[in-house]
This record gives sequence, C-alpha cells and structure tokens, in this order.
Amino acid sequence: MIPHHGRYHYSAITDRADYDWPGGKRLAVYLGLNLEHFAFAEGLGAELAPGGPQPDVLNYAWRDYGNRVGAWRMRDMFDALDMPASIIANSAMYEYAPELMAAFRARGDEVVGHGRTNSERQGVLDRNTEARLISDATKVLQEAEGTPPKGWLSPWISESLNTPDLLVAAGYGYTLNWCMDDQPVWMKTENGRILSIPYPQEVNDIPAIVARKDGAADFADMIIDNFDEMREQSAHQPLVMGIALHPYLVGQPYRLQHLRRALSHIAANREHIWLTCAGEIHDYCRDHIPDLIT
Repeated sequence: MIPHHGRYHYSAITDRADYDWPGGKRLAVYLGLNLEHFAFAEGLGAELAPGGPQPDVLNYAWRDYGNRVGAWRMRDMFDALDMPASIIANSAMYEYAPELMAAFRARGDEVVGHGRTNSERQGVLDRNTEARLISDATKVLQEAEGTPPKGWLSPWISESLNTPDLLVAAGYGYTLNWCMDDQPVWMKTENGRILSIPYPQEVNDIPAIVARKDGAADFADMIIDNFDEMREQSAHQPLVMGIALHPYLVGQPYRLQHLRRALSHIAANREHIWLTCAGEIHDYCRDHIPDLIT
C-alpha cells in the first residue's frame, strides 16, 4: 500500500448524513482575511515581480501596502456590507500594526492563529521547535484578544507530520490547512479529534492572482460563480464556502472595486445563507452536530 496520512478516511459527499446550519440554512459562507507581516531582507514572501538580491524592497513594500492601506479599505467595505470576517493573523502583526488588529477587534471579528510570520514555514521544523512556534504565536493572540484562538492556518499551508497533533495539544479545535472537502471533516490526532474546516485554494486570491495571473474581474466572477453554484448544490448537502483574501492583493483599488461587486452579491443573498466566521462553524459542529460530521 502507498503511504497514507491516517488523519481521515475516504467519504463521498453524496453518502453522508444530512444536517442544516443554524436557521435551517444550507450554505455557510465566511471570509478569511489574512493579515501578515514579513521579515525585511530575508525569508519567504509572495512576489509581485521576480525578486532580486536582498533587500528586495519592491516585493516587501508591495506586501506592506496591504497592512498600511488595503486592509483598512477592506475593513470599511466589510462594515458597509455588514459582513463578519475571520482574521487570519501572524502574531507579529500585534507588534507591527497594533492599530490594525484593534480595528478588527472593535468589529468583533474572530482571530485565527497564523504562525508568527509568513517569512517562515513550520513544516520544516522538528517537533519541539514547531511546538514552540505554535505556542509563541498562540500566547500573543490570547494575551491580545483575551481568549485563545480556536483555529489555525499554517503560514504557506505548511505542515509537518506532527502539526495536527501539536495543534490539539495546544488547545486548537479546528484547522484550515486541508482543502479536500466542501464540508467540515473530523481528523484524527494522537490527542483527540480536530475539525478540518474548508479553506479554499481555488477561491483564494494568491493562487488566482499571483499564480494564475487572473484579472480583478476574473477573481470577482470566480467568487460569484462559486457562490451561485454552491447555493444550488447545498440543496442536496450542507456546504461551507470560504473566501481567502490578502489585502496586499485585493486591497489594491482596482481589485477592491471588483471584490466589492462580488461580496455585494453574497450580501444581497444573506437571507438564504449562514454568513458567519470559521470559529462559529467549528462551535456549531462541536456542540450541535458532532456525530453527523464524518
């Protein structure tokens, strides 16, 4: 047999137990806004253009635009559309841009653990060093927000063979790292279960814009088309649609205009969906339908 992760078993979405989201809704939708800080002149980072020798000022400054400008524009848009968000935050953001974190705290948004910085990958670390990274990031978020984060997204979706085990040991209830489904899935760890909540790698501005070079209108159309199709599909199975956003990308003015068009379409259908955050999806699965999740 070929190697297997052993975290979950195969399950066809057409063969699972049926259930509803709160209020009898069938489609849960959440926004995942990534707030990230990068080391200067070293480490990893998305690139607008091929990076030259360090210090790579062009790409560093382009990413920093998201924290200085783009995220603030997006906050205003979320307010105008009355949409909650899951704030997927590097712990370094609390030292670098505390005003920005406070602005989303004032909205009542959930904060999701996202490592210390997106300049590093946790999946290449040994077990003890990775556990320390998770602990370091979690401590900062808990002290700042007053409650520990429920969920985790690894920087660069980088996992070691130990990551789910370490997350449960650190108190996490859900992970966004695995994109294998449109429903939440219980995953096995050595410390008990952890819930995998769908986090998209298609309706995600980094693969779409950075990798595939999709235009602003194309990305907005992708969100709308995905939403409309999943609304229809959800008549047969309850589903989760996440939208992954980075303010240095979709916070750019010409992209923001098209993103507003897409999110306005979703907001106009709020009566027919559960517009929520990832943490509330976790809580509902844990507290109300734990045995219906496979």
